[in-house]
Amino acid sequence: MSACGEDRLFGTELEKNTAPDFTLTDGITGKSLALSSLRKNTVVLAFLYTRCPDVCPLTAGQFRAAQRSLGEDASKVEFVAVSVDPEGDTPAAVREFSDLHDLRDRWHYLIGPRAQLESVWSLYGIGSFASSGVRAVEHNDAIYLIDGHGRERAILHSSDPTSWLLDDLRALIGEGSG
Repeated sequence: MSACGEDRLFGTELEKNTAPDFTLTDGITGKSLALSSLRKNTVVLAFLYTRCPDVCPLTAGQFRAAQRSLGEDASKVEFVAVSVDPEGDTPAAVREFSDLHDLRDRWHYLIGPRAQLESVWSLYGIGSFASSGVRAVEHNDAIYLIDGHGRERAILHSSDPTSWLLDDLRALIGEGSG
């Protein structure tokens, strides 16, 4: 396996370490979901909250645009959000957010108790802090791309062009999981 043929990614490339595994509850289905259960597919992992006024809706829009642009290849990508607002991200709020942003297929919005979420945030270097004013939560907007082998490959942000996410996903899908 040579790196010579691999496409260069637009996002900040990572060391190809295995993505830290965790299990949380899917706020849409109510079922437990382990990140590692999604291997064989490319995974897009973001940290969101349903009441977010700016970054999270942008990220959700990027996810929806990527799903639509990928066509049949969308079946090879899992989009995962982990809550940064355990008190506000109830199952009802998660379903409403998902419907509002037209995210359904291969979409998981993971929730849990604060202590459980904090351990996941720590694994991925995510800060989440209560805030005053319009924003209920301050958090960084890292979007992790994880390949079909379960390795962290790149980080993007909500301010990056949607085409970067799409191009990076196509490159990772093209590498396959085999």
